[in-house]
Amino acid sequence: QVQLVESGGGLVQAGGSLRLSCAVSGRIFSSYRMGWFRQAPGKDLEFVAAINWGDGSTYYTDSVKGRFTISRDNAKNTVYLQMNSLKPEDTAVYYCAVQNGGWYTRPREYEYWGQGTQVTVSS
Repeated sequence: QVQLVESGGGLVQAGGSLRLSCAVSGRIFSSYRMGWFRQAPGKDLEFVAAINWGDGSTYYTDSVKGRFTISRDNAKNTVYLQMNSLKPEDTAVYYCAVQNGGWYTRPREYEYWGQGTQVTVSS
């Protein structure tokens, strides 16, 4: 019913920028929240950012505040993660996901997930 496909990952030097995209097929309701998570090797899945589809409210984990920006294009059914001033510790597989209410930091409360896109930041 709902499918998500991430793109835009790649290899970048520290201090550089990338923009990740998540294209969503299926109907997106105003009550949905779109989130970005990441998983570094040997670490747990980590919340990065989220945005409410209806009102555009945004949420970020402390480590990316001021560097990352989440946004949406309602007409294109797409959510973006603009990543600036990238650091080696940002290296991870990044996933987009959707929930219909719940705690935005908790992966188990997101129903649909994309396949992930690799982001590698060199030092």
